[in-house]
Amino acid sequence: MNKKKALQYICENDISGIKAGLERETFLDIWMVVVNGRIFARSWGFAENSWYNSFLKDSRGQIKCGDIILNINAHIPDDFVDITPSINQVYLTKYSTKQYAKPITEGKHVEKTMEFIVCE
Repeated sequence: MNKKKALQYICENDISGIKAGLERETFLDIWMVVVNGRIFARSWGFAENSWYNSFLKDSRGQIKCGDIILNINAHIPDDFVDITPSINQVYLTKYSTKQYAKPITEGKHVEKTMEFIVCE
């Protein structure tokens, strides 16, 4: 039930929280999208200690959707090439009024796509 509420929250809200790895104590607010019942996000920054790079080292973490906190495993989607156009479209639609909507659907940001699998 919490996963369903989290998916709804992500669809209805611009910002959700992410905590990459088990050492971090605080959540970072990021843009997330839902495509076919799956949760995706793209890294905006390219720092070595970014949430994206942290997940490459340890796939465990959490997402926060309002009052709901879910344990997740993060990975690069197996169907990355096929799902990318759909992810791009959802980003462009959901964040159409935001300055960074178009850039996050291009180049290096697309390469930093991560899928979050809820641990149930």
